[in-house]
Amino acid sequence: MRIAKITATTVTTAALALGVGACGGSEAPAEPSAASTAAASGPAYAGKELTLWRLGDSNPDAQKYTDELVAAFQQQTGASVKVEWIPWPQVNDKFTAAAAGGAGPDVTEIGNDQVPLWVSQEALAPVTDIVSSGDQAQIPKNLMGLETIDGETYAVPWGGGTRAVLYRKDWFDELKIEVPKTWDELVAAAKKVQAEKGSDVDGFAFNGGSDANHLLGSLAWTAGGEYAVKEGDKWVAKLADPGFKAGFEQYTSLVTDGLSSKSRLTQNSSDIRTRFSNGKVGMYLTASWDLAAIEEESKGKLKGDKLAFFPLPGKDGGEAQAFLGGNDIAVWGTAKEPEAAKEFVKLATGKEWGVRYATDGGLLPVYPDALAKLAEDPAQAPFAAAFAKAKAFPADPNWTEANETKAVLQNAARQVIEGKASADEALAAANTELEDILNQS
Repeated sequence: MRIAKITATTVTTAALALGVGACGGSEAPAEPSAASTAAASGPAYAGKELTLWRLGDSNPDAQKYTDELVAAFQQQTGASVKVEWIPWPQVNDKFTAAAAGGAGPDVTEIGNDQVPLWVSQEALAPVTDIVSSGDQAQIPKNLMGLETIDGETYAVPWGGGTRAVLYRKDWFDELKIEVPKTWDELVAAAKKVQAEKGSDVDGFAFNGGSDANHLLGSLAWTAGGEYAVKEGDKWVAKLADPGFKAGFEQYTSLVTDGLSSKSRLTQNSSDIRTRFSNGKVGMYLTASWDLAAIEEESKGKLKGDKLAFFPLPGKDGGEAQAFLGGNDIAVWGTAKEPEAAKEFVKLATGKEWGVRYATDGGLLPVYPDALAKLAEDPAQAPFAAAFAKAKAFPADPNWTEANETKAVLQNAARQVIEGKASADEALAAANTELEDILNQS
């Protein structure tokens, strides 16, 4: 995930049911913030040095935020922080090596859907006490479904993320295309873009890469499907159920109906973004962190009012159910300075620095009042609508293997698109494979 500050549109959602409703009308008296506690106790960690892993490629906004956060932490605690940026493609290998006994950080940024995996590897330390008091007690508990395991919380939500459809607004204006409100309208818009801009343009780009399930999941969940459900202590896969099949067929139809080229079945959102930057895509599912890269890759040609977002529509109208993503921050299980590391997490996820992390990085603040304020901005509406229906993947440590390593659903989709299997055949095989993977001990 590359994050960058957004101007016209922000990455994820605004007034979601998720945050505002969960908080209620009365709040407990605020407890002392991490900052004031640290300041009162003086430089308790003077001479100590923490290692912080930030994930992704640094950009000016992210670097500025990190530098200022580190400076504030050092001033309040006396501890210095060594920051290492880990590109997203290297994250899994880096975490694996550290969990196996290699050099790990004291504190790390982490994708929320990765938390169950690394908890299962005993790579993260509990931080339940952090989210039980102070500012962090205001973070809605339903934002911590992936972070809380067997009653302990292992990571603190830092910024939320979901996706909407990024489109060439200048093309839509030129071709007099209205923003689609239904799936059929989206298909018609995509075909009109292709008819006018060339057959080598993807009207709506098919994502079949490492993050394919952000698109497939939205379509399948909206159709009433599930990947798998927990029954007792066993995961039962549901890929062959009618709801999931309906969403899966909608997903593969992007290629079989000609909206996206059959020659690009493995492209992920980064690949699609580059094609979009070069005028080869009309619409695709992403978030606003792509905007800065698009402006750079297009040499400044694509920015401002040439681009806009709208919620991915459901088959029969309304907004599709979106993926509940986000970035967390956690204390590494073998941190050299565990107490100082927890103080850093407290400071970073308190309201001041937590809201800044999200808004500076083009993510969604996890504090209800900040969400409500964000909802007042019309530019946030597509993400607000998406996040209100957001949902997470199965909270199982083996989901990463199914989703990324084995690419279970991506392979099933390619089988269908290439004519090697029917949807029923491909989903039956994928169902067995997914269930076996999720139930591995």
